[in-house]
Amino acid sequence: MTTGLPRQEPAGRGRSTDPVLEVRDLDVRYGRGRRRRRALHGVSLEVAPGETVGIIGETGSGKSTLARTVLGLVRASAGSVVVAGEEVGAYGPRQWRALRRRGVIQYVFQDPLRSLDPDLTVGTSLAEPLLVQGVTRDEATRRVRVFLDRVRLSADLLDRLPGELSGGQRQRVAVARALVTEPRVVILDEPVSALDSANRVQVLEILKELRAAGVALVLISHDLGSVAGVADRIAVLYRGELVETGAARDVIGRPRHPYTRLLVSSAPTLRSGPADRAEREALRAALSHP
Repeated sequence: MTTGLPRQEPAGRGRSTDPVLEVRDLDVRYGRGRRRRRALHGVSLEVAPGETVGIIGETGSGKSTLARTVLGLVRASAGSVVVAGEEVGAYGPRQWRALRRRGVIQYVFQDPLRSLDPDLTVGTSLAEPLLVQGVTRDEATRRVRVFLDRVRLSADLLDRLPGELSGGQRQRVAVARALVTEPRVVILDEPVSALDSANRVQVLEILKELRAAGVALVLISHDLGSVAGVADRIAVLYRGELVETGAARDVIGRPRHPYTRLLVSSAPTLRSGPADRAEREALRAALSHP
């Protein structure tokens, strides 16, 4: 299958393993005075080219705040964010627009209807970021077709509006739109949570294939089971702090932190058995009394 993405050697066989995304001691606080609330505290994370990292945690754990801070949508109270060698933590709107125009880092929203203009056809939406970069219209058309194929969609959809597509098709169009500029990093916010099981499997398989092209992926999810078979590494956020990180097989097979053990025991695809309910109740009780 034609991809349009530069194929790179796996880590350890000639490909640079220097991080393409670095987060160092990140703190984010909201509000003022007594109402000031800590959303993230001391979060540090690295993502290498071609690596897929899952950021796992329940609602309120800080996952979305971390993503929005990396993307420059939220200003950090302390710490640093480095994307493809650029310190972006202090970037202003103009600098961020320039970085996004270059397509270095891209974002896939949980609800593609929020990110796809309802009045633009699929072809126009996918070509738009390329035309902004100065790509010729003929080349943009060629690459749009390549990336539609990459996410297993037919060119017959080019003249369709987002509202005419199924949920699974819209999500794959959103992924194609993020990929069409050939970014170094793609952050995906709950990319399969709204999909049925068949579409969920298909999108996750597409994400697996991106590793061979050297694209760094950050998968944000509350569902450990959804990313277990895709992520190389898993980072667990709990109340704004990174409580556990490691190879996916280790975090799932030998979770250390009580919160991680709770997430593993709550994932039906990972754990099942008569003792699971009692274990979950005991872990929740322990977490509620730190």
